Amino acid sequence: MKTAEKIQEKTQERVLPKVQEKVYPANFKHIVRIANVDLPGEKLIRFALTNIKGVGLRFADAVCTIAKVKKDTKTGTLSNEQISALDKIVVNPLAHGFPIWMVNRRKDYDSGEDKHLITGSLNFVQENDLKRLKKIKSYRGVRHIHGQPSRGQRTRSNFRRNKGKVVGVAKKKAAPATAK
Repeated sequence: MKTAEKIQEKTQERVLPKVQEKVYPANFKHIVRIANVDLPGEKLIRFALTNIKGVGLRFADAVCTIAKVKKDTKTGTLSNEQISALDKIVVNPLAHGFPIWMVNRRKDYDSGEDKHLITGSLNFVQENDLKRLKKIKSYRGVRHIHGQPSRGQRTRSNFRRNKGKVVGVAKKKAAPATAK
């Protein structure tokens, strides 16, 4: 009984370290909406912008530079003016002085103009491009139909999803040693 009492005393004496709560400024926003995407307020703005489909790290850095927002600013501490400036730039980067080589849709198939697509429109255009390639039976379209890689990779050992698990080589049987 004494050992059980000692264990109970030790557990009561042990003090767990308190987890410090994060202290946020009064005007902190936990969720910021840019380009119809909710961004976490705790992240730095350059990393939070990458949560938008179609926006990578270099694009996010360029957006911050053009909007004159520091890249190491927490997203939740941005003012409403900064948020609206970021939103306008992300939605239409070419109108705000972005270089053409930085957009993700140059010379659009339908309109022939340079665009930067984000979120749902990016998915929609990619699907339509694949459907068009499959419909006209181009080489890339046929490769997509068959589930094969379309950029020239070898398929003997990779992309085995359709073929089975293992590629093996049968060993030759060793010839019996001749007795002298």
